[in-house]
Amino acid sequence: MTVEALRTPEDRFRDLPGFPYAPRYLSLEGFGDLRLACIDEGPHDAATTFLCLHGQPTWSYLYRRMIPIFRATGARVVAPDFFGFGRSDKPIDDAVYTFDFHRRSLLALIATLDLRPVVLVVQDWGGLLGLTLPMEMPQRFRGLLVMNTALGTGDTDLSEGFLAWRAWSNAHPDMAIGRMIGRACPHLSPAEAAAYDAPYPDARYKAGVRRFPNLVPDRPDAPGAALSRQARDFWQNDWAGSSFMAIGAKDPVLGEPTMRALHRVIRNCPEPLVLPEAGHFAQEWGEQIAPPALRALGLVGAEGGAGR
Repeated sequence: MTVEALRTPEDRFRDLPGFPYAPRYLSLEGFGDLRLACIDEGPHDAATTFLCLHGQPTWSYLYRRMIPIFRATGARVVAPDFFGFGRSDKPIDDAVYTFDFHRRSLLALIATLDLRPVVLVVQDWGGLLGLTLPMEMPQRFRGLLVMNTALGTGDTDLSEGFLAWRAWSNAHPDMAIGRMIGRACPHLSPAEAAAYDAPYPDARYKAGVRRFPNLVPDRPDAPGAALSRQARDFWQNDWAGSSFMAIGAKDPVLGEPTMRALHRVIRNCPEPLVLPEAGHFAQEWGEQIAPPALRALGLVGAEGGAGR
């Protein structure tokens, strides 16, 4: 598989606030010369691995407030950048980016790193893709932390908020990502907001950013829709792990109504934590989410602090 791709220069990732993590670069079976980047912190033989999946238009930087809290439990934390995002390679051709392309890359990542037992941590596209993974390998997964996302089953109406976002995204193919996230997360410093622009020197690097809103399954026969319906059945009937849901209530795209519908699908999921001031990028309020999530998932820090 030969895919023409761009690689963001490393110097664009220097001195990002709150993000001291060195990337691990992987070659995945079936993806040719493409290089996928991930954060891989903590012991590889840890009793738990947190697999943290970002969405659009972000990258693993979104998890910087949660990684230290997860690590304090003695766990391993793996946070990949999807192809087209973060420090991963960025195919130039928009058509490369499909639901199946990204899902296969995540399955290959899990196999390559032999991740187990996994607590799946998802938001936005991290959930659209990630929630379809455990049914393929249920023996590898023990828990779920889910924030502001959905299953793309294609048999329910997309929210007006999402339709508006997709239209806006399509009208702004070179969207100013940092500025947009800074507006959604007003507590960020200018340097933190600017860090979301680091992967993208110019519009050529944003093919993945442009494509994702148009990949959300919007009809029953759309790519990914049948898999997502299978996943819905799995979470309703077969999921045996523990779960925790956090909702950024100010999210106009995947807010509380959407999340309440997803909550009804996840077997034995306790009452969600609703954060009135948080928006779509709920991880930016991660210090409020991670400790109660760890308690619900039965995990506490090695010194007890992370789970209190």
